This record gives sequence, structure tokens and C-alpha cells, in this order.
Amino acid sequence: MSTPASTDHHVDHVIVGAGFAGLGMATKLQEDRETDFVVLEKGSDVGGTWRDNTYPGATCDIPSQLYSYSFAPHDWSRSYSPQPEIQDYVKAVAARSGTLDRFVFDSPVEDARWDEGAQRWTVRTPKGTWSSKTLILGAGGLSEPRMPEIEGIATFQGEVFHSARWDHLVDLAGKRVAVIGTGASAIQIVPELQKLLAATGGHLDVYQRTAPWIIPRNDRVYSGVERAALRRVPGLRRAYRTGLYWAHEAYVPMFTWQPRLALPAVKAATANINHGIKDPELRAKVTPHFQLGCKRVLRSNEWYPALAADNTELVTDPIAKITGNSVVTADGAEREIDVLVVATGFYTTELPITEHVTGRTGQTLADRWRASGMAAYKGTTVPEFPNLFMLVGPNTGQGHTSMIFIIESQIAYVRDALRRIRREGLVSVEPTQGATDSWNRSLQRRMRKTVWTTGGCQSWYLDDRGRNTTLWPRSTADFRRRLASYDGEAYLEVAPGTAAP
Repeated sequence: MSTPASTDHHVDHVIVGAGFAGLGMATKLQEDRETDFVVLEKGSDVGGTWRDNTYPGATCDIPSQLYSYSFAPHDWSRSYSPQPEIQDYVKAVAARSGTLDRFVFDSPVEDARWDEGAQRWTVRTPKGTWSSKTLILGAGGLSEPRMPEIEGIATFQGEVFHSARWDHLVDLAGKRVAVIGTGASAIQIVPELQKLLAATGGHLDVYQRTAPWIIPRNDRVYSGVERAALRRVPGLRRAYRTGLYWAHEAYVPMFTWQPRLALPAVKAATANINHGIKDPELRAKVTPHFQLGCKRVLRSNEWYPALAADNTELVTDPIAKITGNSVVTADGAEREIDVLVVATGFYTTELPITEHVTGRTGQTLADRWRASGMAAYKGTTVPEFPNLFMLVGPNTGQGHTSMIFIIESQIAYVRDALRRIRREGLVSVEPTQGATDSWNRSLQRRMRKTVWTTGGCQSWYLDDRGRNTTLWPRSTADFRRRLASYDGEAYLEVAPGTAAP
């Protein structure tokens, strides 16, 4: 698609996405007096994942004190925060940041391309076109729902929707509902649906392809005394957060080099099954057959009792097709339903935003990654894409702790790069291919030792080549250390009057 001949707006920085990443970046640019920026958001409000995922039971599975910006503490109501409270937190941070006047909502990026002559990005949206020095992507990996490729799903005559696009206008009372998926969203949705349907004479079918590992979730409401102490006692909130951080970092060795260390968690997960389910046959169906950690370890106290309820059936036979009013499994069984809920995850290894980003060689980021696999330098920058910075890029994901720690680490790295650009008057920076290849070779060597590679499962962490391009295979403390400062020696830096590479 050709770039428009003229632009509507000229800014120093375009940020894409108004979730935790984009909002954090905007807040810190404002702090650095880099105030000439715009945040382009496809949705109608800030929040990203937490704006979109409004399904019943939506709750963070990372403790509240960790799942917040270090620079914006909050008076959380409980140890694991529900979606409305997180969304309210994000909106409050945005309001306090003084940046909302530069957010443009309902404005998906249709095309972003590097103009080699102008040495700027041109970013086109339905609400106008922006020319900018830098393009900062904060679109995230959990932003585009993935629908399953099942024969006949388009012919289903009842209501069908993805968990991330919950249709609250659909009355589920007394209905026959099917849920496809047993991942992080499904284990929160199913208990809520089971209770609603049990109270209204409805029925629930849960279609499981692979049984997940689920440990107990020690959630509780904070007492008034605790909340007051966290607000008023100097240093207590920081100490609490620090303690939680290192407790979660203690999980890293069992994921990255020594799976035997997971034995206590395996025992806790097994006890969780035995406590929630008495039927031996059902217990066998929900017992995983891969190493704990190979897929994301989930937290729930209600999942197993919901599956054991009289109005719930767990179906483990593969789905063969969907008809106008039923789900048909490979054994020939046909189960009639009124509503189909799809909880089948997101496009995590093929980030949709990359289809719309074109670098200096005329190749889109998506095409580059289709040819060579999703990879970036320090999960943040990509060769042939000058002045492009990614937050929550390749191999930055976490299976054990808060992504906000990673996001803040990347924001600090981008800020340092921008200081270098401003200080030296650079036109553009991009990582060398050699530095990028070296970073990713080391990363993938390390990945071979992890449970995500050796654990005996297929997960959304892996791309179609079988490579883990989503997770970071070391501690988050190590990640922060490696991104502590911009390393210009790993970059092609173009000064004014200098020919581009």
C-alpha cells in the first residue's frame, strides 16, 4: 500500500497501544520532557488486555502488588485483582500522567512505513496520518484473539464469541453452553458459568485438548488494617512488593534448568485435583501428561469442583466438527448447544501489528519473521527497521511473574536510546544483524535446557518451527541487567548527512 503524499501531523514519537506498555512509555516520555508524541489506540479507552477481557471471573493470576507500575503504587483490595479493579487502576494512572490529551482512540494502525528519504516513519490510521522520528510498538502479544479452525464453526446458528470479546448481551441463564479450551481464561470462566447454569437449569460442556497443571490460588481480601499499613507505613509497600518479586523469581530454576525442583508444585497441583474431584475416571482425565511448566502453570481453587459438578461434562474426545446446533466429536457423539464460547488464546507468535509495519528495505516485519522466525535484539529492536522500538517483543514473555517488570525494563532501555539519539543528533539507529544473531543464538541455546522445550508438550509458546519465540529463558533480574543501558556498539547509528546502511 502506498504512503500518502502528505501527512496530517508531525511528532517526534508515535506509540502504538494504550495498555500497560504504551501508557508506561507515554508516562516516562512525559517525565523526560519528550512531550511531542501521540499514542494511537485501536480501542476506545486505555487498558489493552484489561479493557478487552471482561469475561466472568476475569482476574489476574499474578499478585496485585506485583501487577502494577513501580512508579504508581495502588491501594489494592485483595491479593489477586479482578479485571474491573485493574482497568480502573490503568485509567487512574492515565488520568494522573498528564498525557491523555495525546491519546487518539478508535484509531488502529493501517500502515506504518519507514520513509528513507525523510528518514521518518509515516503512520496511517482512519483518523489521520502521522510522521514521526520513532515508532514505539506497545500492542502486546495478547491483543488479537485466535479463533479455532474447526469444520462448520461458521455455520453454528447459536451465539458464538471468543472469551476476549465477551458478548454481555447474550442471556446464558438456562442455556446449554459449550466452552472450547482449558487455558488461563477458561479456568476462570468455567466456574462462573457452572454456578450460573446450575442455578438456572442450564448445562455446560467443557472441551479439553490437553489437561493443564493447576495449583491452588491463595487469594484473599486485604483487611482494613493491612491496607492502612501499606498506605501509611514508610517502605512497607515496597518491601512487600520486593518479597513477592523474589518469591516468584525462585520459580525460575525449575523452568529453565532443573525441572526436578518443581516436585513441590507437582504435589500441590495433584492435591488440588484430589481435593476438587472424587471420581477416579474424571481425575485421570484432568491429570496432565507433561512436565509442570511446559505450559503456563495456572491457579484456581474452583476449576476442579466445577468440572465435577452434576451440570458439567468434561469432553476429551477431539472435536470433529460443529453443526448448526451441536458439537460433534471424533467418536461420533453429538452434543446440542445454544451458545459456544471459544477460549482458544491469541496470536502470540504471529503478531498481527507486524503485518502493517514496513522497514527501510520495503519488507514488512511480518514477512521478515515469516522467513527467519520471530526475533529481535534484546526483544526490543530489529535490523532494517530504523528507530523502531518494541515493548513486549520476541522472547520477553513470562510464565512465572509480572510482565510489568519486563515492560519497565524495556521502557528504560528505550529512554536511554532516545537520550543518545537526542544528545548526538542521530538521525536513526537500528541493531546490526550480527548483534541480533548473536543475541538470539545465545537465547535459543539457553532455551534448549528449559522445560518449555524438554517438557513434552505443545504450547502457544512455540512457533510453527517448534522454536520458543515468546518467553525469556532466564530471570527477569538478568533481563533488566542486560537492558540497563543502551549499547550503541550493537547498532548502526546514522548521523546527519551520513548515508543509510
